[in-house]
Amino acid sequence: MTEARLGIDLGGTKIEAIILDANGRIVHKRRIKTPKEEYSLVLETIQQLVSSIQQDAGLVHPLPLGIGTPGAVSLQTGLMKNCNTTCLNGQPLLEDLEKLLARPVRIANDADCFTLSEANDGAGREANNVFGVILGTGVGGGICINQHLVTGVNSITGEWGHNPLGLNNLTDDSDVAAMGSRKCYCGRTNCVESWLAGPSFEKSYELLSGNKLSAQEIVKLIEEGDEEAMQLMNRYHNMLALALANVINILDPAVIVLGGGMSNINSLYTEVGKYLHHYVFSDRVDTQIKKAVHGDSSGVRGAAWLWS
Repeated sequence: MTEARLGIDLGGTKIEAIILDANGRIVHKRRIKTPKEEYSLVLETIQQLVSSIQQDAGLVHPLPLGIGTPGAVSLQTGLMKNCNTTCLNGQPLLEDLEKLLARPVRIANDADCFTLSEANDGAGREANNVFGVILGTGVGGGICINQHLVTGVNSITGEWGHNPLGLNNLTDDSDVAAMGSRKCYCGRTNCVESWLAGPSFEKSYELLSGNKLSAQEIVKLIEEGDEEAMQLMNRYHNMLALALANVINILDPAVIVLGGGMSNINSLYTEVGKYLHHYVFSDRVDTQIKKAVHGDSSGVRGAAWLWS
């Protein structure tokens, strides 16, 4: 266990801690509900998890901690920003954890951790340029080059979810105007997230059919051959291709790995690629779109990989 790594996924609903062994296997895991309302309780919960999981593993010396968060550390202030667990915003989480746990701590956005895990020993392990995508309640992303996470001066590397989606550029869609526009929570209009996140997919179906269903229920209708649901899915394939083409044109990744709830829709891996040639500035598109190997565990595994 000399090369063991400790990782924590600080999510909106749960905090999960793992110990990853030298071979990349999760050997210990603990999970607890996230106390969203009070920052001090979040710190206390993390302290308890770290202590108990190290005891489970029989480790006396403190392991360095990697932690994935629903936001990022501002490089200007050192405080957390952009967290949907709002009690974290404006707090010196990194500094407080290092003091509380008496060990070095590294923090990254949860989408960055997802990407780091999949680039090291997941769907992108054989590629030197990987873009990781979260298609869930929100839309996020991360970039790994040669299995190392890329970070930038604004702590927003890979945040493609808040780029505008150019609906007027969509091909094979005769009623673009009927889709209207959408205000994103960030204050902008027609962000990628406002069309491709799970709740956005559900909103699109409600506007199309007049019925309010979950994404899972809509996918079931697609499998049954429902015409409206299939129309929506085809449009989603097209929109996702348009959004990813912007990434490909800049980063030119060998592999794009999809995670989050929407990534479980199997047609994404056969249909999205059929639209890419409309939007990518190249005579051919060899970027592979793959499903995450480690599923829901990718984020917490990536947090542990921050100490690779």
